[in-house]
Amino acid sequence: MKVLHTIDSMHPGCGGTTTCTAALVNGLRSAGICTDILTRSERDPGFSSMRISTRLRRELRGKRADIYHTHGLWMDVNHATCTHAQRHHTPCIISTHGMLYPEALQRHEMMKKLMMKLFQLRDLEQAACIHVTSEQEMHHVKKILPRSRIGIIPLPVAEPPQEPEATPHRTFRVGYLGRLHPIKNIESLIRAWGLLQLPDSELVVMGDGPQAYRESLQRLAGQIGGNITFTCFLSGQEKYDTLASLDVFCAPSHQENFGMSIAEALRCGTPVLASRHTPWQCLNDLHCGSWQGNSSAELAEGLLAYYRLSADERRQMGKRGKEFIRRQFSPASIARRMLRLYQYLLGDTSKPDFVHE
Repeated sequence: MKVLHTIDSMHPGCGGTTTCTAALVNGLRSAGICTDILTRSERDPGFSSMRISTRLRRELRGKRADIYHTHGLWMDVNHATCTHAQRHHTPCIISTHGMLYPEALQRHEMMKKLMMKLFQLRDLEQAACIHVTSEQEMHHVKKILPRSRIGIIPLPVAEPPQEPEATPHRTFRVGYLGRLHPIKNIESLIRAWGLLQLPDSELVVMGDGPQAYRESLQRLAGQIGGNITFTCFLSGQEKYDTLASLDVFCAPSHQENFGMSIAEALRCGTPVLASRHTPWQCLNDLHCGSWQGNSSAELAEGLLAYYRLSADERRQMGKRGKEFIRRQFSPASIARRMLRLYQYLLGDTSKPDFVHE
């Protein structure tokens, strides 16, 4: 079996989509599946908001695979992949990565409505399968594509290059990692931190985004007071070591289809406070974090509860989270499920229980 994955960019700064795509491809390769990635080069910016790349289209025309798997929507590489697969009567999977959530569709709404009419809805309807990461995401996709085949497979969480170790520290450290974007609700986290004014404590905001928005967050932090540090977007071993150094990781988002940074923090043995707009209700059930409201007052109350826990209690929560991620979200485990989906679409096996038609 030969599988071709396509995605607009594999730059680390693009966030969880690139991270999980790399982990999935590596997992498939480790399982002996011939898998490749085709992406737009950073030296090839493309034209228009769809980032149309003549080089990428030319390379795609020369590719033949048994399965095409494109990650994301709206970009030229996604549309070109669907068209190429349709032309060669080959199954194509679209991983939507949360892009059909109502909140996501409201961003650049008029442009996305136009794209839906021109090509995106047709690409989605003709896909052999839509890949989502949770039942919550499937619910939103079904509203748009009631007759489509949908496969629910979580995203893989890559193993760190080296096992991260938490460095000893006296302060109570809270962190956020991800894109700096209004949908991430970082303002509420900063305001919550200002409400608490905890002694010997530090809030670390790790990420990047538009300069104007980043500067607005920094101005808010200056007005709020308290020990708030901004870093660039971290990657590699530095990212894992920093996550392991936190006493609690906070994900206050207004919308997440998965939340890769949540899974990465858990993998590092760090308890997680996640908003109810993320699909991580299991944090409460597994006692490795909390799933709660994301207003400033609610976040402040949640963080105060972690502050009052002993270091050993937080370590035990982190240990349970790490074991859960290793058991359920390893690249090898997710690759096995994705391989079964590929085999089903090719007619080589029975319908898996995670496929809904």
